[in-house]
Amino acid sequence: MTALRTTLRRAAARLADAGIESADRDAALLLAHVLGCELGEVRRREVLGHELNDEDMARFEALIDERARRVPLQHLTGRAPFRSLELRVGPGVFVPRPETEMLVDAALEAAPHGGRIVDLCTGSGAIALAIKAERPDLEVYAVELSEEAAAWAALNCKQIGLTVNLSVEDARQALPELEGSFDVVVSNPPYVPTGMVPIDPEVAEHDPEIALYGGSEDGLRFPLEIAERAAHLLKPGGLLVMEHADAQGESLPEALLDRRGFEWARDEADLAWQAPHDAGPP
Repeated sequence: MTALRTTLRRAAARLADAGIESADRDAALLLAHVLGCELGEVRRREVLGHELNDEDMARFEALIDERARRVPLQHLTGRAPFRSLELRVGPGVFVPRPETEMLVDAALEAAPHGGRIVDLCTGSGAIALAIKAERPDLEVYAVELSEEAAAWAALNCKQIGLTVNLSVEDARQALPELEGSFDVVVSNPPYVPTGMVPIDPEVAEHDPEIALYGGSEDGLRFPLEIAERAAHLLKPGGLLVMEHADAQGESLPEALLDRRGFEWARDEADLAWQAPHDAGPP
C-alpha cells in the first residue's frame, strides 16, 4: 500500500518534468480514471490520507508513463468533456477543445425554433451533439469524411442517446438533396497551414492530419471550400459559423467576401461569422 497523496505528488512532478502544464490536474484525473470515481473524490481521499493498493498503483503508473510520453489525456481516459456532455474519443478522432464550445453558442443564438442545422467536419460529433442536447427542437445533421472519426461520432450519438443525422461524406459536396434548407451551418474545419507543425506533441503526433491541415500554405483552402458548400446548403438569410486560426481573423473574412459571394463577414475572438448573399448584418 502507498499513500495516495505521495503518489499524486510524484506523478505530478514527473508530468511537469515532461513539459505538461496541467500536471497536477492530469495526474489526479488519471487516478480518478483508475479508481472509477470523480475528481472530487480523489481530492477527498487525498485529504483523508487514503492509500493505493498495488494493483491500482501499477495501473496508475502505467498511465503516467503514457502521459509523460505526451499521449493525450483524453486518449488515456477515453473521454473528453464538451459543454454538458462527456464524449468518447481516442485514436483517429480530433479531441474537442474548450474554445470550440463558442461555436455552439453562436449557432444556438442564430437558430430559429424548429430549425435545421448541419455540422460540417463533425469529428467526434461534439458540436452537433451539444446543439441537440441544448435545443431538442432543432433538426441536427452532421457530416464527417473520415470513417474512423465518424465511428466515434456514431458511438457518441448512441451512448448519449441523441438523434443526429450522421453521414460519412466529404463536407465540400455534402447533402446535395438538402441544398437551401439549413438555417445554420457550423464547422470547425482543418485550418492549420501546411508545413506548420503544431507545437504540442499531443496535437502534432496524435490528432489526425485530416482534421488539422487546411490544404494550403495559408491553411485557407479547405475552410473556403467548405464555406462555399455552406452557401449552397443555407437558406436565404442563413448563417455560417466557422472556427479558424488566430492568424486568419482578417484573411478568411476577406476571402469570403472577395471570392465566395458572401454579403458580410465578421470575426469575433476565435470565431468568424459569415452569412450568404441574401442576409444582412444583424
